[in-house]
Amino acid sequence: MPITVNLTKAKDIAHGMRREKRAKEFEPHDEVISKQIPGADATEAEAARQVIRDKYAVVQTDIEAATDVDSLKVVVENM
Repeated sequence: MPITVNLTKAKDIAHGMRREKRAKEFEPHDEVISKQIPGADATEAEAARQVIRDKYAVVQTDIEAATDVDSLKVVVENM
């Protein structure tokens, strides 16, 4: 008996994984911005955060565009 995967729920899980990875990448830059660390450039930190946002916006689009479980797995594996 084959296992059936609910693609909608799988996409929700993938989005959660995406959010988690993005948050981890944001952490060092969030500290610079929130703590106003002397000698650290908040402008540079914000630019780095924008690069991360752009990267994960593409991942979000790719997750939504996945038409089957195999294509969703490829997106998740390459995050």
